Amino acid sequence: MHGFLSVCRKHLRYALILSLISNLLMLAVPLYTLQVFDRVFGSRSIETLLMLSIIAGVALVSMAYFETIRARLLLAAGMDLDKEIGPQVLSVLLDEVGRGQRNDVANLRDVATIRGFLTGPGIVALFDAPWVPIFMLLIFMFHPLLGTLGLVSSVLLFALAWLNEKVTRAPTREMIEQSRISGRFIDGAVRNAEVARAMGMSDDIIRRWESGNQQVMGAQTQLGMHSTVLSSVIRLVRLVAQLAQIGVGSWLVLQNELSAGVMIASGMILARALAPVESAVGSWKGFIETREAYRRITELLNKRPSTGQVLDLPAPLGQVSAERLVMGWGDRPVIKGISFQLAAGESLGLIGPSGAGKSTLARLLTGVWKPFSGTVRLDGADMAQWPRSDLGKYIGYLPQDVELFPGTVAGNIARLQSVESEAVIAAAKMAGVHDLILGFPQGYQTDVGENGMNLSAGQRQRIGFARTLFNMPKLVVLDEPNANLDHDGELALAQSLQRMKQAAMTVVVISHRPSILSNIDKIMVLKDGMIEQFGERSEVMKLLSQPQIQQN
Repeated sequence: MHGFLSVCRKHLRYALILSLISNLLMLAVPLYTLQVFDRVFGSRSIETLLMLSIIAGVALVSMAYFETIRARLLLAAGMDLDKEIGPQVLSVLLDEVGRGQRNDVANLRDVATIRGFLTGPGIVALFDAPWVPIFMLLIFMFHPLLGTLGLVSSVLLFALAWLNEKVTRAPTREMIEQSRISGRFIDGAVRNAEVARAMGMSDDIIRRWESGNQQVMGAQTQLGMHSTVLSSVIRLVRLVAQLAQIGVGSWLVLQNELSAGVMIASGMILARALAPVESAVGSWKGFIETREAYRRITELLNKRPSTGQVLDLPAPLGQVSAERLVMGWGDRPVIKGISFQLAAGESLGLIGPSGAGKSTLARLLTGVWKPFSGTVRLDGADMAQWPRSDLGKYIGYLPQDVELFPGTVAGNIARLQSVESEAVIAAAKMAGVHDLILGFPQGYQTDVGENGMNLSAGQRQRIGFARTLFNMPKLVVLDEPNANLDHDGELALAQSLQRMKQAAMTVVVISHRPSILSNIDKIMVLKDGMIEQFGERSEVMKLLSQPQIQQN
């Protein structure tokens, strides 16, 4: 966030200066009124009235111009926020997955919250508030009694605004947190709508949502009760202050201590001085939301590890080694000190019971997750030494649950890059899906839909497999690559594994179907997060055929 503050500081500084100019030009209205009552009515001079009207009109037009410039500066600050912080937040959210953690996209909404505050009335009230003492000083110059009355009124309003902040802070935080929880639940429910409808869970989801929503509404009601009362009191104090200003001013006029023009002008100035306070109270929920959003984003960005200087490493050949890998959740280890090594171009079949840690190991080998301890090396270099954007070019990963991005088949295979069609077609042919894609309505330009909904599960898996092989990576990890495939799909997969072997790719295949492992070099059997068997395929399979270790 410090980077953003340094980037947008000049915008905010100029906006603050323009707020000073705008507030000073606003004085044209009360001063015009004062001159009309005290000079024009006395002199009955049309020329004076015309000249004063022209001056006041020019001042108001100038004020509107400067306020427009200020709004554009604040808009530019909001755009700089998106440009500077948005990518950083998304980068950290994606990197958190590498630590085995999950963050929701609410942090991106936090960026939008701050951007909205920068372009809303709340920040304008903050910019106008520092000029309240100038208005009070001007009222004192009209008459000390009026100045004292205005000062007392402004102090009282600021005290009420502070009390409003103290009273509404906790309910607002509670409401925001409950809203985030409710939003995450309904997002998950919508993603699993088909399962919910198939198993009759819709009514239970609605009841669960209603329960969470009741908590949100309860926190919102509590907040509304507090803020409504205080807002009403603040509005009452402001109106009473203005009435008192008129009453005292009228009394001073009757005592010949003040002119009628000064009385009306001082009332206008007081109304302008107190307006930012009331506006700030009305925007107080936005203040708190923005402050909480700023806090969450700052905490998130502080999680970024210090990378230091990263050296450019040569393209790897594909040698992979794991050294005493440990990974788990809380106090429950899933991977327990695993070590092994694969030469460049070797293939490994990874089997074992459900919950043995196969998918966890796959994520560690690709660098998707970072181990609690231990190291994964590619050609002898710790994967942490590689810039992720460089390492990704040499890694192919097909998870169990294949997710496609909205867009075309070609765009998904190309990993969202703008590349020549030859590379996309080469990956599709390597994966054995070129003919399948040509049979789609628009071929490679077929829209896969949101989450690939326009394709079947098997088609999504095969397109995901082609994406895995894009640009011929050196290390390929396939987690249950044949889970959704029919006979033809399995045959194409087996042929692809042969082509990958010929291309000297290092391949790790997780599968519970032995047929797909027939041409694999080595087999590893995982059980309870540890290596039970590891060696040449023929030797391990011979050992497995004797005790008949149950596989998933």
